[in-house]
Amino acid sequence: MAGSKIFSLEGKGLKLTTAEDIEPHIKDLKENADVEEVKFLGNTLGIGASEALAKVLETKKKLQVANFADVFTGRLLSEIPTALSHLLTSLLTLPNLYTINLSDNAFGLNTQAPLVDFLSQHVPLRHLILNNNGLGPAAGVLVADALTTLAEKKAAATKEGKQVPNLETVICGRNRLENGSMAAWAKAYAAHKNVKQVKMVQNGIRQEGITHLLANGLSHATTIEILDLQDNTFTAMGAKALSNVVGNWTAIKELGVGDCLLSGRGGVALATALKKGKNSKLEILRLQFNDINAKGIAGLADAHSALPALRRVELNGNKFGEEDPSIAKIRKVLEERQEAADGVGEDDDEYWGLDELDELESDEEEEEDDDEEAKAGSDVDEDGVAVAEKAAREMINVQEAEEQNVPQEKDQKVDDLSDLLAKTEIK
Repeated sequence: MAGSKIFSLEGKGLKLTTAEDIEPHIKDLKENADVEEVKFLGNTLGIGASEALAKVLETKKKLQVANFADVFTGRLLSEIPTALSHLLTSLLTLPNLYTINLSDNAFGLNTQAPLVDFLSQHVPLRHLILNNNGLGPAAGVLVADALTTLAEKKAAATKEGKQVPNLETVICGRNRLENGSMAAWAKAYAAHKNVKQVKMVQNGIRQEGITHLLANGLSHATTIEILDLQDNTFTAMGAKALSNVVGNWTAIKELGVGDCLLSGRGGVALATALKKGKNSKLEILRLQFNDINAKGIAGLADAHSALPALRRVELNGNKFGEEDPSIAKIRKVLEERQEAADGVGEDDDEYWGLDELDELESDEEEEEDDDEEAKAGSDVDEDGVAVAEKAAREMINVQEAEEQNVPQEKDQKVDDLSDLLAKTEIK
């Protein structure tokens, strides 16, 4: 193993609690001065094992990628912060560590502190992967704030003449971020304007939060190539915000807004925006289960000439007929592009064409519903996010107060009883 650039214990299911437990498993790592990537995912690390591993990791100055996904299964909530602190503190000493994966670990409000500390300081960071960490809106605020601080430190280091990489990837899905953390995330993305990949799927973000995130944050990310916001709630309000900013993303290759309830009117608005020709590099468009109607599909069909790189469109679960002429038009265009590509991805259904359309609903006019929705949303877009963020930050303040060492008031009756018991002999 000495000299190998990858060290892996991936998926071995090891329960490593103490330094003695982990020692035989990291012998090869100790002896390897050239390692560039470590994989510990799928094992469980205790405090002692994490401390011992940290002492080894801080000597690996060539390390570029660290995968610590799912490494605390079965550990007590009280163990995780200390174990995590050992690991991340060691990684702070590594000048070439660009990528960190901490998915599938519990980093709620009680355990987020070491993560936040690391993210606010590690200037070399380029790729952050945080999926399924149970953050919630309060811890989500702290993580986003840490990334904003990181942007400031990257900028300061650049002014000092240092070579500092941009934060290019943020993957933070299935974390219940909700509206309460969207103001903080918008600020973070506005600070990291050169981000190239953002994935925030299934976070319970509603239309007010999505609107704020797009208008005040991601609108500044003009170099973005992959954006995946699937399984959040846009409605016509969020779809309008998307259509207003999508033209800023001239480098975008993949846009995922499936399962987002864009609505009929929202589908039309997005298609109209795409027809303006500012997204000529777009290759993949995910729009499934969005209540998009025949008008929206017609708009997409008409936009094909403005989207010359488009090769994959997902439209299942919307409100139009499978025999709609616009569908035939889209399918024909994609098939012709596939044939012209000289066999690249030719046999890959995931690479080219339309997805299978097997859950379509009837095409019904919903303009009245969309109008009501837009009217209701117009009064709450900014206020709704502000109120939600205030609640999240109040939760943080409560947690911090609970963690302070508050001296307990003496209860005289308890003290008297204790003294009496101490003097009593059992006969």
